[in-house]
Amino acid sequence: MRKYHALPVALLAALALTACQDGTGTKDEGAAHPDPASATVTATHPAEDGVGGKGTSGTTGTQGTTGATGTEGASGATGTQPAKGDKAAKGDKATKGTTATRVSCNGSNTTVTAQPVRRPLNHMLLTVKNTGSKMCDLTYYPVLRFDEMQWVPRPIKDSKPQAVTTLAPGESGYAGVSLSAADGSGEWGTTSHKLTVGFQGRTPNSDGGPSALPTLPAKGVYYDSTLTVTYWLRDMDDALSY
Repeated sequence: MRKYHALPVALLAALALTACQDGTGTKDEGAAHPDPASATVTATHPAEDGVGGKGTSGTTGTQGTTGATGTEGASGATGTQPAKGDKAAKGDKATKGTTATRVSCNGSNTTVTAQPVRRPLNHMLLTVKNTGSKMCDLTYYPVLRFDEMQWVPRPIKDSKPQAVTTLAPGESGYAGVSLSAADGSGEWGTTSHKLTVGFQGRTPNSDGGPSALPTLPAKGVYYDSTLTVTYWLRDMDDALSY
């Protein structure tokens, strides 16, 4: 059981007299004589002051932190954007400069291979790889000549692309060759061991530069009067779809 110590009679009398003289009690004394120690305790221990104490301390701290972060973020964004813009501008200039120096693809700046394929039947794939240092254009279609043939294979008109096939250094272009009729309806069938691939210039049937002499299989390549060739294309599958 908690024990209470009795206050001296003189002190009790003094307190009662003060209360009678001022109806507001000890609150008025606090307002007239602010106690620095009490103010310090309230700021240091906001939990003891309820919602008011927490709101004052929390708001001040949060606003200060947010302001600093926002300023730093804005500065970072401003510094990053000009760097990206500079890179983009340099990239555009480089691309335009390369395009302006394009040349014609031919036997002097490419390597050409001729490879018969299993599917479609009686077809061969021509592959041209740009081995030069500049972008080159494969214009129109290849001009083929097996051995000493005296006629030029017809191009497949439906294979004509919407734009010229342009190769960057290291890239390849393709043309499909239909060697003979699958049903045997072709005429003058013969086996060839030599192939010359000619290139056209900027205008149809013009000279595009040195020809190429791709190696044919040792057994040779059979062709007949139905021999046709596609235009130069960028996609291998497209070249073999005719």
